[in-house]
Amino acid sequence: MSILTKNAIAQDIEKGTIRVEPSLDPTQIREASIDLRLDKTFRIFKQTSQPIPLLEQTDYRDYTDEIISETFLVNPQETVLGVTMEKITLPGNICAWIEGRSRFARLGLLIHISAGLIQPGISNHQVLEITNLGPNVLELHAGERICQLVFQRTEGEALYSGRFQGQTKP
Repeated sequence: MSILTKNAIAQDIEKGTIRVEPSLDPTQIREASIDLRLDKTFRIFKQTSQPIPLLEQTDYRDYTDEIISETFLVNPQETVLGVTMEKITLPGNICAWIEGRSRFARLGLLIHISAGLIQPGISNHQVLEITNLGPNVLELHAGERICQLVFQRTEGEALYSGRFQGQTKP
C-alpha cells in the first residue's frame, strides 16, 4: 500500500479513477493530498438531559439541527458537523484519509474526531466532525480549504456500501 503523491493524484483524477465534483482548482492538489473546501451546511447538537444510546441504529440527525450559513462560530470545546463542498468518488482499490490542515490545527481546530478513513468505492461529500480544542472562538467560512485528503492504494479491492454512501449533507 502506498500514498499517492501530486503527480499520481493528478493522473488518477485526469483518468477519472478518482472523481472530484466540482472539479478541483489545480492549486488544491498538494504534494501528497488534495485540499477540500467547507460547505455552508452545518449540524449543531441539541442539548439533552438524557444519554444518547450508542447503538448501530442510532441516527445522529435525531440529536442535531441543520443550519445553513456562510460563516459559523465554533466555541471552545464545542463540536459541530460540517460537510465538504466536493463530492469524492473512489474506485475499489483506493481509500483515503481525511486530515486537518496545520494552519488551522495551530489555532485549535480539529477536523475529525476519529472517523478519518474514507472507504474504497465511496461516493459522497465528506462529513467533518469539527471540534474547537483551543481557548478562543473560531469563525468558519464556507468555501475555505478546511481539510485535506491523503490517498492510499489498497491491496485487493472493496466497495463501500454502508449507510453513508451518497451522503450530501452533514
